[in-house]
Amino acid sequence: MKILIAGAGEVGSHLAKLLSREEQDVTILDTDAAHLAALDTNYNLLTLQGKPTSFDSIKEGGAADCDLFIAVTPFETNNILACSIAKSFGAKRTVARIDNYEYMIRENRDFFTRMGVNHLIYPEYFAAREIMMSLKRSWARNWFEIHQGQLIVVGVKIRANAKLNGMALKDIGREHRFFHVSAIKRNYETIIPRGSDIIREGDIVYFTSTAENIGAVRDLCGKTAANIRKCLIMGGSRIAVRLIRLAGDAYRFKIIESDRDRCEWLAERCPDAKIVHGDGRDIDLLLEEGITEMDAFIALTDSSETNILASVSAKELGVRKTVAEVENIQFIAEAENLNVGTIINKKLLASGRIFQILLEADAETPKFMALADADVAEIEVRPGSKITRAQVMDLNLSRDMTIAGLIRDDKGMLVTGSTRIQPGDHVVVFCLSGAIHKIERLFN
Repeated sequence: MKILIAGAGEVGSHLAKLLSREEQDVTILDTDAAHLAALDTNYNLLTLQGKPTSFDSIKEGGAADCDLFIAVTPFETNNILACSIAKSFGAKRTVARIDNYEYMIRENRDFFTRMGVNHLIYPEYFAAREIMMSLKRSWARNWFEIHQGQLIVVGVKIRANAKLNGMALKDIGREHRFFHVSAIKRNYETIIPRGSDIIREGDIVYFTSTAENIGAVRDLCGKTAANIRKCLIMGGSRIAVRLIRLAGDAYRFKIIESDRDRCEWLAERCPDAKIVHGDGRDIDLLLEEGITEMDAFIALTDSSETNILASVSAKELGVRKTVAEVENIQFIAEAENLNVGTIINKKLLASGRIFQILLEADAETPKFMALADADVAEIEVRPGSKITRAQVMDLNLSRDMTIAGLIRDDKGMLVTGSTRIQPGDHVVVFCLSGAIHKIERLFN
């Protein structure tokens, strides 16, 4: 697939790296020669220096025959204009990054379609939704619902009290048949496990199960559900504002923000939240603002390091649920090892939505979850595809992927070696980063 990306900032560069690993034909366009040089040297892609809103540059980048045009510069107006130009040249599908929630409203979509924008991605909105989910499911690190919750993929940190701690998967399978261990995150590596693998304390284990059995999975992991009500947010970012507006009156929010002007801005936009001017890294201030009485602590400053350390401090002060925005992907594994809690990364959320579009899923409904080094996708099986030709045990699937479950006739079920996948099934696939192109070959 030929893909042209306009914007080599954090999101654009991350997408370019991922897509080039997926054996896609990627060209990235930007004015910054230094950013392009780093990508050109280390990755299998083409770079083009030019303005993302230039007719000549977009034409030179191959918009006329590109399958997907992605505009992810820091400026939403430039992104919308770039998509419109690319569409006029013949780009099949276009994606624009935006930062205005009004553009996401369904009744406004036709306007952007007429302008040549097929899909809109708003990473801050996606991040707010992820945080909302983590507050509702406080015992889980990740929570991903498939087909209106018929199947659920949940990531859980294993502690010493977990009944599964120290057990081999083959032994677990004999006793418990209501879930599938899809992946194990151990230290700095994600493992697609086999029967001989053993669950250890400190692992983050990704289970796939049906909705009626997810409570039993929680119990086996030694977790209990907590009722989250009072939340302290460090950093009055756009994610914080969007989160408060999404939550309505479900939670009571207090925001600590170090910039006085920003505090005034927040007070206007979040009238039901308490705004505190101060440094959220100050333990005395946190104690003064009642952190020990908080149900959740959410760190959303511009600094990944600050968010990680503040979340660790909040845990030490007794806060049960912590959420940290960690935009530096290299820090994510370290943050998980430090028991930071749920980690939010806008680049991963944006790339997850882009991969969803690549797999031709319905972009209105989340059907793809991107982790730091793995992906979970829901894919509809097409007639005649390779995945339908034999039982799962005879498909010789790559070791970097596993089929976790499927939806058939609107009912979720787990997959065993004897399962034969049928056209029309919605299959949940867990794979390591760089393996999406293998999935495409199986399902197309």
